[in-house]
Amino acid sequence: MKFEKTAQDPCSRARCGVLTTDHGRIETPIFMPVGTVGSVKGVYHRDLKEDIEAQIILGNTYHLYLRPGLDILRSAGGLHKFIGWDRPILTDSGGFQVFSLTSIRKLTPEGCTFASHIDGSRHCFTPENNVDTQRVIGADIMMALDECCPGDADYEYARKSLKLTQGWLERYARRFHETEPLYGYSQTFFPIIQGCVYPDLRLQATEHALKYADAGIAIGGLAVGEPTEQMYQMLETVCPVLPDDGMARYLMGVGTPANLLEAIERGVDMFDCVMPTRNGRNGMLFTWNGIMNMRNKKWENDFSPLDPDGASFVDSHYTKAYLRHLFVAGEMFAAMIASEHNLAFYLDLVKEARRHIAAGDFKAWKDVTVKKIMTRL
Repeated sequence: MKFEKTAQDPCSRARCGVLTTDHGRIETPIFMPVGTVGSVKGVYHRDLKEDIEAQIILGNTYHLYLRPGLDILRSAGGLHKFIGWDRPILTDSGGFQVFSLTSIRKLTPEGCTFASHIDGSRHCFTPENNVDTQRVIGADIMMALDECCPGDADYEYARKSLKLTQGWLERYARRFHETEPLYGYSQTFFPIIQGCVYPDLRLQATEHALKYADAGIAIGGLAVGEPTEQMYQMLETVCPVLPDDGMARYLMGVGTPANLLEAIERGVDMFDCVMPTRNGRNGMLFTWNGIMNMRNKKWENDFSPLDPDGASFVDSHYTKAYLRHLFVAGEMFAAMIASEHNLAFYLDLVKEARRHIAAGDFKAWKDVTVKKIMTRL
């Protein structure tokens, strides 16, 4: 697996690249739809490929480990075969999910013990068994086990949390190199840079993580409660000290369309977030003209397309009035249309970003576009 930079914007750190995997090439900047349990909620794989043009999707180690479980995934030949997806997959280590279970988990240097949200049963992730678990799942890109530090943590907590993550990373890397892929194609793993909102900790984390990084590195622990400007400050701290080429940069769990463009400007290559599907299921549409709440009465008699400038099938095929009707009626088809539209918009947004980076006018385009797409309609 390798990453190659292919273009650089002259007025910012924005760049284009290609991440090559055994399941296909990924053009960056890229947004990765979240398929937590092996499916992107409410979206057919056919539409992910043909309409949304997803180049890679995510799975989650915590959820897949609990259900369907490793025996089923091993018998199926890995997650790709189990879900019928022949393009790249990235799996989170489950660290963020364990982080969210604050009342039913315990962190130690050995690993993290947690209670299943399904049945309350007790489990433990160590760096070693987390590697083994992700080998069975079979993702092209595996994420190292880490602690996701709260965005409002004080310095001492953040320092101790980073030390824990660094110790886990050393053991994770050792186990990764002691083991082999199970299904005949290569896997790599991305270390995760933590450090909360403290620049010196972020720089320490970056220096340490780079010792173990190969084709990519992740920036974690952002968009977890800290102000947006602090998130951007951390990107401005970390990205300039990362290699200019040969290594993709993945900002985990981010975010709004504006967040994506601002992070691309600061040098980020890869993104994931549940926002397009989760907000879509609740009636929020992101469009090239701004943000719409499809339950608003103002759309009741609006028979114009969902997004006249959109690139997906649903944008031109369904009207605002029809989608509002579906939401008001409680029809599940509403969530499907909205999820497909939002994902298509996110993928179209990063595609346009790639085009403007290659053309050399990304910065000017971004400044205009952010204001437009974040307007409430």
